[in-house]
Amino acid sequence: MLSTMMDVPLTIQHILWRAEKLYPAKELITQKADATPSRSNYGEMGLRVRRLASALSKYGIKQGDRIATFAWNTQRHLECYFAIPCMGAVLHTLNVRLFLEHLEYIINHAEDQIIFCDRSVLSTLENLLGKMPTVGLIVLMNEGEERTGLLPNTVDYEEFLATGSPDFCWPELDERSAAAMCYTSGTTGMPKGVVYSHRSTVLHSLSAAHPNCLNLSEQDVVQYAVPMFHANGWGMPFSAALSGSKQVFSDRFLDPERLANLLQSEEVTVAAGVPTVWIPLLHYLERLGQRLPNLSQIYCGGSAAPPSLILGYRKLGIQMIHAWGMTETSPIGSISRLKSSMIDLPTEKQDEALFKQGPIVPTVECRIIDLDSGKELPWDGKSFGELQVRGPYVTGMYYNDPGQEDKFTEGWLKTGDVATIDTEGYLQLVDRTKDLVKSGGEWISSVELENTLMAHPKVLEAAVIGLPHPHWQERPVAVVVPRPDHINNLDSDELREFLSNKVAKWWMPDEIIIQESLPKTSVGKFAKTELREQLKGISKRWEESR
Repeated sequence: MLSTMMDVPLTIQHILWRAEKLYPAKELITQKADATPSRSNYGEMGLRVRRLASALSKYGIKQGDRIATFAWNTQRHLECYFAIPCMGAVLHTLNVRLFLEHLEYIINHAEDQIIFCDRSVLSTLENLLGKMPTVGLIVLMNEGEERTGLLPNTVDYEEFLATGSPDFCWPELDERSAAAMCYTSGTTGMPKGVVYSHRSTVLHSLSAAHPNCLNLSEQDVVQYAVPMFHANGWGMPFSAALSGSKQVFSDRFLDPERLANLLQSEEVTVAAGVPTVWIPLLHYLERLGQRLPNLSQIYCGGSAAPPSLILGYRKLGIQMIHAWGMTETSPIGSISRLKSSMIDLPTEKQDEALFKQGPIVPTVECRIIDLDSGKELPWDGKSFGELQVRGPYVTGMYYNDPGQEDKFTEGWLKTGDVATIDTEGYLQLVDRTKDLVKSGGEWISSVELENTLMAHPKVLEAAVIGLPHPHWQERPVAVVVPRPDHINNLDSDELREFLSNKVAKWWMPDEIIIQESLPKTSVGKFAKTELREQLKGISKRWEESR
């Protein structure tokens, strides 16, 4: 027996319709280089989106064609987010921080036909002159240097927009057709492509706005410090538009002072980003004694947020909420909110839950698998194994990639994250499978060591890696960045003393190195592959001294 319900396709066209029709006056703010924001709204955006889709159609773009963006967070980028998929083409967000080798590979692997490029990063594309055979046009966005003439066939965004009509009619689309694509950051090997459907994007947007997830409403002012080129900005451009929230775009300006001023001046209520954005902002606010009275929630993901960071923002009246996800999960996979059964628990018990990555989001399922036996493990908060997930906005394959069998099993995505799940269903990331340190046959969590080190009042950032050891197989090495006001008065002995009663003796890093900065990946995580390469001489020294 079939239902009597209408079979209306779930497409991004509906998200646009809702934002434009129900919230036409809701603002869209873009920060500019001179700190004076440009202001628009969903109503104006709707007209510009149709013009852009019309211009793309007149240029010859057809359904299924890949159109790339190489841009920061701006309203124009948001217009691309809607115009490209709503006309049936595929939005392909390019990471502006990728190595040229990876960028060239991604553009050609996706066969991008047009690139919408911010002028501020145009010089990067110029380094690929003659290496992008499918790209026929570069559309220049935002502020920055004028065209140098090195790249043929460039046009200004507004000039291109003017060739289109605001009366463009949206075509009927299959909800399972491709809407957008992102590539993984490629920490090992070449990046892998993930293709999102209209259906998966709408379902992810609904789930993200759910009260147990981002809890967005039209009363919110949303600023995502996560770049729009990273996993579709965690889906927040779509979920905020669906909810009718005001959106605030920081462009490329995320230094603590400008970020604090933007959050305050636009009365932002909800923000999102990786720990490496929020750590220096917290230090800046503490140093100046500044508060952000409207900001109630910060969603933090990309890597585990140290408890000291969560507690630091709590002192400022801001709730930092742990999240977990991947490019492959669209990306939000879990959110750490207190369940009603925990409300009457002591604060320290509540914090035990909030320091975790939280329950899996609606419509997604998860399990943990033993790293050695391959058997499913119980949700007891102690057993740890590889986290595997499945759901309607979890990818089931990589785009045009023959070597992917080891990433999927029996309909589950093997995330590569090692986690525990407690009896309440709260995920806690222990590590990445490739970052766990196996010493003497036992596992050491680099994440737990990092969080403990970052609880030291003089520490700004810390990264822990495992290096080959002639006797123990691997041993942990910590690299620590002091807070700016403690550059010259922090040493390894003080850190060892701090760790001595907080971690097992055999977890103590064999080396603690203090330096001014840590290398980071294109999405703001600690670049542990680069750290291992930099510090491989330590393993050689261990071998020689054996």
